[in-house]
Amino acid sequence: MVAAGGIRQNSRRWMIVLAVFVALAALLPVVVPNPFYIAIANSVLINAVVAISLTLLLGTTGQLSLGHAAFYALGAYVSANLATKLGLPVYLTVPLAVVGVSVFGWAIARLFMRLSGYYLAVATLGVGLLLSIVLRNEQQLSGGPDGMPVDALQMFGISPGESGWYWIFLVVLVAVIIAAKNLLRSPAGRALRSLHDAEIAAKTSGIDTQAYKVKVFVFSCALVGLMGALYGHYSGFITPAAASFVRSVEYVMMVVVGGIGSVPGAVVGAGIVTLLPHALASMEHYEILIIGCILLFTILFMPKGLVPTLHHLLNRIKNRGQK
Repeated sequence: MVAAGGIRQNSRRWMIVLAVFVALAALLPVVVPNPFYIAIANSVLINAVVAISLTLLLGTTGQLSLGHAAFYALGAYVSANLATKLGLPVYLTVPLAVVGVSVFGWAIARLFMRLSGYYLAVATLGVGLLLSIVLRNEQQLSGGPDGMPVDALQMFGISPGESGWYWIFLVVLVAVIIAAKNLLRSPAGRALRSLHDAEIAAKTSGIDTQAYKVKVFVFSCALVGLMGALYGHYSGFITPAAASFVRSVEYVMMVVVGGIGSVPGAVVGAGIVTLLPHALASMEHYEILIIGCILLFTILFMPKGLVPTLHHLLNRIKNRGQK
């Protein structure tokens, strides 16, 4: 009974936090209507979904992917080609791009999921670099290194604009947050966490660890492909730079800074890493140094990440107050 009560209390607390986040996010376009700042907020929302997809993979199965930027770019290019060259409507090209990236992710997972740790990271890095090279050289499919234009999303003949896209990305992010939380609290989520903590014990208890690894990798790729496809139609132009190794590292940084395995941490980490270059615009020569120092500080003094560390500190303060 005590455990059940604790679960209900945590659930209520989580719903309150989510409601506050949605309320504050809904106020942003009203308080700050400047399109420039809305565009920055859109980047945060996009990166937050990508970071959640990666924290699900890294925080549950312990599998590190350094190819997520390539999967993101693949989603953008698939949707762009279907819309621009085949003339399909965007409401069809985006789901088809998600399916395409999911199938590609499934093939990669079947090949490499027996690997773990650094070996899997290197394997996904190789896939990402290979895909980046293909995108740079396939002029007809990708426009080459200069990129290609993408058909804009039209709603009743009208383009959403920065503010319209903000609401689209916000709805997607909230839906992904809810889906990720429900997944982690489900029996499947507990099985996934057992892979991270004690994979051998999970195998001996009858859990099909290989199948779970493949499923979570495919789900992660699907989320990344979705955001890549939406980004292509949002920006109106895509280049192979979206598939760069640097982008993949940035996604990993978002997860590490926010907290591996933490969904709120992924959102916070995405906000920090996305906003830092804008905050350091006057010190652009030191940008990489400062970001590196922040990452090093996080690893040394907050190895669990910012959000889990703050949550732990708040619980300690609360417990001391009760005593």
